[in-house]
Amino acid sequence: MTSNHLETLQSPAMTSATAGLNLSDSVYERLLRERIIFLGTQVDDDIANKLCAQILLLSAEDPTRDISLYINSPGGSVTAGMAIFDTMQFAECDIATFGMGLAASMGQFLLSAGTKGKRYALPHARIMMHQPSAGIGGSASDIAIMAEQFKHTKREMAELIAQHTGQTVEQITADSDRDRWFTAKEALEYGFVDHVVSRANQAGGTGN
Repeated sequence: MTSNHLETLQSPAMTSATAGLNLSDSVYERLLRERIIFLGTQVDDDIANKLCAQILLLSAEDPTRDISLYINSPGGSVTAGMAIFDTMQFAECDIATFGMGLAASMGQFLLSAGTKGKRYALPHARIMMHQPSAGIGGSASDIAIMAEQFKHTKREMAELIAQHTGQTVEQITADSDRDRWFTAKEALEYGFVDHVVSRANQAGGTGN
């Protein structure tokens, strides 16, 4: 086999979409270059910092192109999730959200927080909403302070979910008192998402 032939095999032609990418690049790095962010774990401070940094970077690079946030998460920390939420609202570009697998608790909250008209669920995604939970302990004074903070957080999240779904705060409060599960179709009817899609080309409004 000639050296030219070997060179051809080792350097396949690359499309403009993948130009500059090496096989050593991680999947997530390659997705990031396509303005795709993936939340596939429990929400904690570490993952929140990474997602916030990615959103800010992509928004600064091109504020006219959408970011796509894919969510398969059981939820997690309220404060970490609120950091992601605030960064999503802060970014100049639209953020399309996609629920896949499981979007529960804070995962549901972030799914519904995407840009209106650009919130999607895959057909077999399950969405779960419930009220925030908190472990409260310590002195009586500490418990009273934490209880007041928990009450505030619960009300704040209900108001934000109501804002993004079109439901009333009272309805959200009642429905989230216990775990409330939704199919993709039910999530669409409730207002968590705007579309149920089974193929990528059906998500036509992401602007990438």
